[in-house]
Amino acid sequence: MGEPGGERLMREEAGWMRASFLELLFDLVFVFALNQVSVRLINDFSTGHELLIGEAAPTLLLFLALWVTWLTTVALTSRRRPESMLVQIVVFMSMAGAVVMAVVVPQGFEQRALVFAGAYTAVRISRLLLLLVVRRQTDPGAIAVSAVLWIVGALVHNQGLRAVLWALALAIGYFRFTAAYQRFSGVPIAGEHLAERLQQFYLITLGEAIFVSGKAFSATDLGTPHGAGFGLAFVAIVLLWRVYFYRAGTTLPLAITGARNPLRQSVAVAGTHLLMIGGVFLAGVSFELYIVEPLGRPEPNWLIAILGGPALFLAGRSLLELRVFSRISRSRLAGLLVLGLLIPATWHLPPLAAAGAAAAVLAGVAGSDAWRARGRAPELPAPRI
Repeated sequence: MGEPGGERLMREEAGWMRASFLELLFDLVFVFALNQVSVRLINDFSTGHELLIGEAAPTLLLFLALWVTWLTTVALTSRRRPESMLVQIVVFMSMAGAVVMAVVVPQGFEQRALVFAGAYTAVRISRLLLLLVVRRQTDPGAIAVSAVLWIVGALVHNQGLRAVLWALALAIGYFRFTAAYQRFSGVPIAGEHLAERLQQFYLITLGEAIFVSGKAFSATDLGTPHGAGFGLAFVAIVLLWRVYFYRAGTTLPLAITGARNPLRQSVAVAGTHLLMIGGVFLAGVSFELYIVEPLGRPEPNWLIAILGGPALFLAGRSLLELRVFSRISRSRLAGLLVLGLLIPATWHLPPLAAAGAAAAVLAGVAGSDAWRARGRAPELPAPRI
């Protein structure tokens, strides 16, 4: 039985597939945020020496904090009416915090770590406000522990310790998020809406890749090698769109609403999208690298982005297919295998050659999809959950 007035906060079925203008406005913040993270990661790759995991970890943590901020807000608006004044206040608070986080991303792990951590914890605490107002049981202890870890991590001078504390705080926040979903296993969720929102964020990431590649090309002398790099980037973006939306991406709403446990399915699907979005994001970083220096000396370090981006995308796409159809296409597994074999093969080749090989793998996966689709009726989702 709902709390008094609680029914007015629940999202109505008539609007379960529609993203509100408020939610689209919220997404615009992440267009800027992703660009900030992209610039930071490009700088990580352009240091002129071998990129170590420890050097890229801060950028990853900042990206994950922004992702959790977006995802928890989407989870809120997939169950609550975005027209509600209370929900709008929480979304605006999240939006303000995300703007501050995005602004300080370039020094968000260094000089402005406290500002970034403070903005993130403020966003998380705003969730408590909603839960208290609608009189739902919550776990303020977990939020408090996570907030303390963020602030203490920002105050310590050792960046290695800061990374550990922030990673632990993110883990606590994410596990609390998934546990909270499980507690509402009997509560309806707008599965169509959640699927659409995940797809919209994926498209935002593709848009960031277009922006990065276009900006990089416009900054060059527009020579033939640079033009070839830009052309490869454009082809890769089209292929990343095509492979994502083939079958599993298109039927994602039905895969969520038709699952035995839609909430658990939603959490799993969100995880697969994190991998795919991370892959596209890495690929976008690689676009700038090989557009600016297409025929430069071999940079094995750049293969993390050039080959690792498509590999991460295919890994996430394979898991999405498993969640939607309870199977994985052989073409995706073959693509992952070929990308792994390309690492030694492209180790001493210029960046443009490695980019061409990565695009060829994606083209092979897309071509396999088109071949299998000939004369066949669209496959219906068959989720295991």
